[in-house]
Amino acid sequence: MSQDRILLVDDEHDIVWALRHSLSDEGYEVFTASNGLDALRIARHHRPDLIILDIVMPGLNGLQVCHDLRRDPALAAVPILFLSVRNAIEDRIGGLDVGGDDYLIKPFDLRELKAHVKALLRRNRPTSAADLDSGGEGSLLVVGVLALDQLACHLRINGRTVQLTPVEFDLLRFLMTRPGEVLTAEQMLQQVWGYPPRTGDPSLVRWHIRNLRAKIEPDSARPTHIRTISHHGYLLQG
Repeated sequence: MSQDRILLVDDEHDIVWALRHSLSDEGYEVFTASNGLDALRIARHHRPDLIILDIVMPGLNGLQVCHDLRRDPALAAVPILFLSVRNAIEDRIGGLDVGGDDYLIKPFDLRELKAHVKALLRRNRPTSAADLDSGGEGSLLVVGVLALDQLACHLRINGRTVQLTPVEFDLLRFLMTRPGEVLTAEQMLQQVWGYPPRTGDPSLVRWHIRNLRAKIEPDSARPTHIRTISHHGYLLQG
């Protein structure tokens, strides 16, 4: 298996030095950038498997970099892990809203960051036919009006095709293999994305559920496919 490539973008040189050495010791190939313009240039040249992106940088900040990456077809699916000193929920939502996959607050424990890195890389690996869950014919998983093509990573619903991000695909696939079952945010963080217990943020699940509902629900304010079960979790209506 080839080395996973990680692009690390931060204008704090001490953080870059520490993370580069720590991630290299784990066997990753690490590229670094200290500003947004260099980050875009290096990403387009090296095509990383994961981008660790600081939000607060002079010039082109991390949110702007993420926005540009998500508009590039060659890089749109690359997982992005945001780093920031800002802990307000509005800041986290801002990062996820422009296309980020995960969020860590500075300062953080290196073990926690490595757990997030492993989870994001594992989740982004292509699905093979041998990996498909049961529940449909071949690569097709069907629940009600939802038909998920597990190899093409798109959804058919009431005759229309819906393109899903890697995050949305993994989340919906997990729900569709367990219709009618109440699933907690902690279950999703561990079983969908591979986070060790108590290392993932439940707000990530809430945010991605919201984005998924916007694509599949007739009225996302009154969801009929993915229901919220108060104080328990989420349920896909079978």
